[in-house]
Amino acid sequence: PGIYVCAKCGHELFSSRSKYEHSSPWPAFTETLHGDSVAKREERPGALKVTCGKCGNGLGHEFLNDGPKKGQSRF
Repeated sequence: PGIYVCAKCGHELFSSRSKYEHSSPWPAFTETLHGDSVAKREERPGALKVTCGKCGNGLGHEFLNDGPKKGQSRF
C-alpha cells in the first residue's frame, strides 16, 4: 500500500488503490495520482508512451481499452 513515485525524481505517479492484477508481468494501474503525474504521446495505435510528468523519465505505456472494465485504459 502507498504511493508509487518516479525512480529518477520522486514525483508522485500512482496510488496503490488504482493498481490491479493483469496478465502482464508489469504493474498495472487504472489512473494516475495527479493530473500532472505523467505525460503521454501516441507511439502506435492503441498505445501511448508514458513518461514522468516532471522529469520525462520513461515509465512504459498506456494501453487504451485494456483496463479491468470496458473502456478503461491500463498504465
